Amino acid sequence: MFEALPEQGVSGAQILGELGELRRADLPTHGGRLFAYVYDPALDGLDELAQAAYAISAHVNGLDPTAFPSLLAMENALVGAAARLLGGDAQTVGSVTSGGTESLILAVKAARDSRPELATPRLVIPSTAHAAFAKAAHYLRVALDVVPVGADLRADPEAMAAAITADTVLVVGSAPSYAHGVVDPIPRLAAIAAERGVRFHVDACFGGWVLPYLKRLGADLPPFDLSVPGVTSISVDLHKYAYAPKGVSILLHRTEELRLPQYFAFAGWPGYTMINPIVSSTRSGGPIAAAVATLRHIGDAGYLELARSTQDAVSTLAAAVTDTDGVRLFAPPEASVVCLAADPGVDIFVLADELAARGWHTQPQMSFGDLPATIHLTVTAAVAPTAKEFAADLAAAVVATRDRGPAQLPAPLLEAAGALTPEMITPQLVAGLAEGLGLGGGDFTQMAAVNSLLDAVPPALREALLTGFLSLLQRPSQSTE
Repeated sequence: MFEALPEQGVSGAQILGELGELRRADLPTHGGRLFAYVYDPALDGLDELAQAAYAISAHVNGLDPTAFPSLLAMENALVGAAARLLGGDAQTVGSVTSGGTESLILAVKAARDSRPELATPRLVIPSTAHAAFAKAAHYLRVALDVVPVGADLRADPEAMAAAITADTVLVVGSAPSYAHGVVDPIPRLAAIAAERGVRFHVDACFGGWVLPYLKRLGADLPPFDLSVPGVTSISVDLHKYAYAPKGVSILLHRTEELRLPQYFAFAGWPGYTMINPIVSSTRSGGPIAAAVATLRHIGDAGYLELARSTQDAVSTLAAAVTDTDGVRLFAPPEASVVCLAADPGVDIFVLADELAARGWHTQPQMSFGDLPATIHLTVTAAVAPTAKEFAADLAAAVVATRDRGPAQLPAPLLEAAGALTPEMITPQLVAGLAEGLGLGGGDFTQMAAVNSLLDAVPPALREALLTGFLSLLQRPSQSTE
């Protein structure tokens, strides 16, 4: 490993070569073979344009918009574009954040701080809501009420209504949910929240930018945005289906009054008065400039065509799952997600490994309550040219999975794991477990046994094990120079 701070400076050519070599170990960000983490429109020249725009504003500081009005202008332009796309009007305001998690944290903060008289403010979410809401509740000390979804994997309006109390500050719906890609019944949920005088947030971080275009193409999707009465805020990530580089999300509020509790201000020290609309203070203008360049280059007509390509790819992949013996669609592919489950005799985690061996990188999802383990495919426009190839490889991967049989875990390991509690997890135990599962050398290509073990333990223990493993990975590197 190289030394980040060498005694003498290193040439730019060498540094770029080293960074390129590091990237060789990463999953492919282009080519339509990675179904999570990245969003690829497969548009020639877009990366170069975004990088150039990023460089122009990389050293602009978002701390003070009066010092750098260019950044303020770009932020207002992005908020305006999102508001027009998502049912806003002349009263709609918003903020540019670093990502969906920050947008959701701020939505919860705005709701919490609007009710300062409450000793224990509460947040009501369906069980399919993004984990970032749990993070927000944890950070902000808001009580979290998780409501089971219906058999259709959507929020149950009656159950959500029953969970609302006098201390509820925010109710949440997803458009769509990340795990399964289905849209919650937003009009009913928003009406229930409004009747109780509670804010209602739509988490459209994942697919909010593509849903309006899918509707224009004829997709049968329910209303979900600020045009729905009772929706008080909505979030959408530009680094997902707007295809901007990572680091830009938009949080919209119906009115300025609703947004004000989101802000933080502090003048009680001898330095400058801190006034922050979002969590960060200092932040680079690079991601914001890159997002502006991306939106302006693609344009509304371009996004419609990208949505058409995504829709075609989803249809091809869904048909492949339906036509392949041994797997089935677990949720209706109504947006940009294909979620599949496996029949008995097909280990879903082995299947994920077999797909990876054929160059298809998917996202396994653990079982949860009565829901089985599944494989999640985030589908982007770049998948359209490769979707038919995936169909053939899926059939071959299922055959190979049956031939391999289920992931084998040593009985003593399963027995030991069954006796563990989160409090028993130590760095030494995690290191030994990682070595025993073949992760000691950093090879993450065969994960079926690991995923099977994680799936077999309770969520709290899974959290502790993965926290310990991440801590094991994040250690200062030792220079070889």
